[in-house]
Amino acid sequence: MTHPNLTKFAWLSIAAALLTIGLKAGAWLLTGSVGLLSDAAESVVNLVAAVVALLMLRIAARPPDDNHNFGHTKAEFFSAAVEGGMIFVAAVAIMISAVDRFLHPQPLENVGIGLLISVVASAINGAVAFVLLRAAKEHRSLTLKADGKHLMTDVWTSAGVLVGVLMVKLTGWDRLDSIVAFAVGVNIVVAGFRLVSESTHGLMDPTLSAEENSAIVAVLLRHTTDEVMFHGLRTRSAGRHGFATFDALVPGSWSVRKAHDLIEIIEADIRAEVPFVELRVHIEPREDPRAYGDHPVEIPIAGPEVAVTPTP
Repeated sequence: MTHPNLTKFAWLSIAAALLTIGLKAGAWLLTGSVGLLSDAAESVVNLVAAVVALLMLRIAARPPDDNHNFGHTKAEFFSAAVEGGMIFVAAVAIMISAVDRFLHPQPLENVGIGLLISVVASAINGAVAFVLLRAAKEHRSLTLKADGKHLMTDVWTSAGVLVGVLMVKLTGWDRLDSIVAFAVGVNIVVAGFRLVSESTHGLMDPTLSAEENSAIVAVLLRHTTDEVMFHGLRTRSAGRHGFATFDALVPGSWSVRKAHDLIEIIEADIRAEVPFVELRVHIEPREDPRAYGDHPVEIPIAGPEVAVTPTP
């Protein structure tokens, strides 16, 4: 199983974070807007998260070894969890600053140039987020997905801040800036919770997606005949890799070679549909009663209302 090097995407995220930190900090210094300060603070979180992502992607790319026979891909879940935790910290800092500014409002300055700078920074984040999310889908990388979603959250955050700053300029109500900043903090908390929840769920070895399980079942159904049946299908996801096991029930009179040749064809067909999955197949004689009923939890092959395997 190949281990693509995804660190180039982390370096792209780091470069974008450094650039947007400079731009947003400049916009904050020009305007004095706590909303723009909150936006810059989130970019600092983006930078730290991108560095963590780089480290985790390096670990996840390592091949299996004596102590990690199935590889190191679960390292990506730690990256997403760390990023979610840092988002919480940034959100608290933003909301504290917002409350302080609400109690002690200050007029904004140089709003036009500040908004222009923030728009440029948001455009950079949006472009990088698009690249990361596309790569995450292609390579099934939770790290890139988390980083891409975080950047998209940053884009929407920036949009909210821009609207808030513009409204302050139009209405003259300085406290509106702090209200927008507080709302940004709440939005970031929600994004952080989702990332932590997803990474925690991933550490629990969830099954593959419904679409991927259905693709595997469809292949097995194509190869089901009067002589050949399957049961005990179980799948799990570990980072960008998937694992599937099932039993193939064939006539006991078959030779080992014949059964092996059939399984080779089935495995090739499954990998054509779900290329990232690693398969383990147990061949059993269908006449043996011990071949049935030994998998209390499995993915139905014949549908939820139909017995997966008959009792001989």
